Amino acid sequence: MQGKRTERVASLLQMELSKLILERVKDPRLGFVTVMHVKITADLKSAVVFLSVMGDQKKKDDTLQVLKRAAGFLQREVSVALKLRYTPKLQFELDDSLDKDFEIGQVLRKIEEKEKGA
Repeated sequence: MQGKRTERVASLLQMELSKLILERVKDPRLGFVTVMHVKITADLKSAVVFLSVMGDQKKKDDTLQVLKRAAGFLQREVSVALKLRYTPKLQFELDDSLDKDFEIGQVLRKIEEKEKGA
């Protein structure tokens, strides 16, 4: 369980990364990205950033590669913006929970349609 400080830093990191990715990362391979949440270690030295990307699997992979390559740049910019003693080392992971939610919704709609038809 994370403490209040780590939760605050994770929240600030999420907001700052969202802004930086939108405004500062200029790569044509970058898809429509949403920073879903950030999980940060208790010592604030490492953070896993969970992303949701709209599009097919190739678009998701390309976007993840772009962000992994830009991790140093993003870490430096976060350091300047947040003024922390230690800037967390950033790792990016895809969060496929929205895709799973969409699939579950489709299955539920199909079941509902079958029940109405029967």
